Amino acid sequence: MNKNRTAISKQRLLEEANIIIRAHEDYLHGMVTTDVRQNGDILVFSGEFFLDAQGLPTAKSTAVFNMFKYLATYFSDKYFLEN
Repeated sequence: MNKNRTAISKQRLLEEANIIIRAHEDYLHGMVTTDVRQNGDILVFSGEFFLDAQGLPTAKSTAVFNMFKYLATYFSDKYFLEN
């Protein structure tokens, strides 16, 4: 992992992440990240998971999970959250 990461505000990181999401080939309408937290060196993204009426994951849930995982990989090597 790159230790020459840059501090970034939570708001700015969410803005950048949502730009990446909308431009990604696996984007689904409504896919958005609404929160990010720092867990050690990893940035953990979260948002809507498209659950069904019983609260169970749908096919879209897997796509969202994979997108958040992609964002963690993409951004964790570049940034850490400002305090």
